[in-house]
Amino acid sequence: MSAFLDTLSAIILESWTVLGEMAPYLLFGFLVAGVLSILISPTRIERHLGGKGFAPVLKAALFGIPLPLCSCGVIPVGASLRRHGASRGATTAFLLSTPQTGVDSILVTLALLGPIYALFRPIAALATGLLGGAAATLVGEDNDEGESPACNKPCCTGDGERNKLTTALRYAFLTLPQDIAKPLLVGIAVVGVIGAFVPDDYFAGLFGGGMVTMLVMMIVGLPLYVCATASVPIAAALIAKGVSPGAALVFLMTGPATNAATVATIWRVMGKRTAAVYLASTAVCAIVAGLVLDAIYTTADATAGTATAHMLPGSVKVVAAIGLLGVLGVALLRSHRPHTDQQLEHSSGTAIAAPSRGEPDIVDGADSLRTQAAEIEIEGMTCSHCTQSVQRALGECSGVAAVEVDLNAGHAAVLGSAMDLAALREAVESLGYRVI
Repeated sequence: MSAFLDTLSAIILESWTVLGEMAPYLLFGFLVAGVLSILISPTRIERHLGGKGFAPVLKAALFGIPLPLCSCGVIPVGASLRRHGASRGATTAFLLSTPQTGVDSILVTLALLGPIYALFRPIAALATGLLGGAAATLVGEDNDEGESPACNKPCCTGDGERNKLTTALRYAFLTLPQDIAKPLLVGIAVVGVIGAFVPDDYFAGLFGGGMVTMLVMMIVGLPLYVCATASVPIAAALIAKGVSPGAALVFLMTGPATNAATVATIWRVMGKRTAAVYLASTAVCAIVAGLVLDAIYTTADATAGTATAHMLPGSVKVVAAIGLLGVLGVALLRSHRPHTDQQLEHSSGTAIAAPSRGEPDIVDGADSLRTQAAEIEIEGMTCSHCTQSVQRALGECSGVAAVEVDLNAGHAAVLGSAMDLAALREAVESLGYRVI
């Protein structure tokens, strides 16, 4: 019993230490991400990603770097960009650069791995996006019929006249934490287990470093789903146990950017050639970036570590850690809260009552109009960005007046008149989801 308690104490201590190091930077990253959610909206991005050539690819890769979108959340956003006129190359660049990093993960990288790593990581993401976007432009698809025409319908943004500060804070400390709370807490727990059970320099002796370790990290990272932020503490723990900074970078690039579901969705939405380009670009850039990063650390005689985080007083770390746990706890409670909202958001920003389940497909609407009510069961939504993409896609369909998407239930309720149900289904499935 005593040995068990000692082991549990070691795991908790390791986890708490990492939590304290990253908490101040992650909370600040959440705040910055909230501001970016107002400044960089999908509609704003779309205006820059149309047309041919390399310029849209560069813009797409740059836009993707600060956005806190994981590999599951970036797929519907990328598919929506494509539907609204983004070129194939620009869409691919966005899909590649976005999940690898984000303003929150960059700040966590700074806290746990130091400034060299924090600077190099977004550069590697940019290079991956540029290579993949350029390759996708050259390769195309067998059934390509030119670039997708831009959608000229008004967008269902859902913001209306809502106070921007409130919207930014809500996204920063409610929506975004809700998307990453589970993988982040799992990642911190994994760090505790590695720290407690794995001896120092264990991985260095096991793999011998260099290319072999990078290939192992790639094999581990390619099918695995870890978000860009949650993967950082795991990478830091691996480095502490002997994995080279470059090999850990391979994991940081492949883990967030690729998993089986992501690749399958890209195959279905963008085509098999684009899916192959996506995988090849990620693999090649990860290995090259890992080799370059190891060379940088060797030349500079530097060590990836938490020197910047030690500049903060211990009391700040403790308060920030408690605050972060509170934010993540609220996020978990919200993610499991039963959905009781019975209002649909209208494209004008107002709300109208939603029909309860089991009502007829045609109900009496406002102003004595005959209004259709469609209910759609959707498989594959995993985060708030999924619900936003589905709501927007449905809101742009002809005849739709209001849309409500319930992430937990995998359900969308749509009100309108003269709606084409086949078009509603197609709009959802064009984002990579399945209507059941």
